[in-house]
Amino acid sequence: MDFTLALIGLSTYILLWEKLPEWGTWFNWFLARLPAPLAYLYEAWRCPYCFGFWVALALHGITGLYTLPALANMPDYMGITAQPLAWFLDALATAPLILVGKLAIDAIAAPAIKGHTMKVEFKKSMQKSQTDSQAVKA
Repeated sequence: MDFTLALIGLSTYILLWEKLPEWGTWFNWFLARLPAPLAYLYEAWRCPYCFGFWVALALHGITGLYTLPALANMPDYMGITAQPLAWFLDALATAPLILVGKLAIDAIAAPAIKGHTMKVEFKKSMQKSQTDSQAVKA
C-alpha cells in the first residue's frame, strides 16, 4: 500500500478548506465570485471522504500512482473497462485514508492547541512576574 496519494489529497484538503480561507481576503473574494455550480461543489466537497475520492481520481490521472499497486495489473479479460475500474477502485481505497487522516489531525489538534495556549499564557505570566519583581527592586 502506498500512502502518497492519500497524503497529497489530505494536504490539498487542508489547504483548500482550512488554510486558504484564513490567509487573507483574496481567496474568500474568489469564492464569493464563483459561478453557482462551482460554489456548490466547493461547499459539497467539504466532506473529506467525498473530496478524497475525487482528488484521488484526479491525482491518479496526473501522477499515475496507485494507493493499491495491485490494481495497476487488472486482468486482460476486462478489456477497455480495466483501467477506469482500477482508477475507480483505487479512489475508493484512497478516500477513507484521507478521511481517517483528517479525523486523526482533528483529534490531535485540540490537545495540541490547548497545550500551546497554556504554554503561551505561562510565558506571559513569567514575563509579567519578572517585570513586577524588577519594578519592586527599583
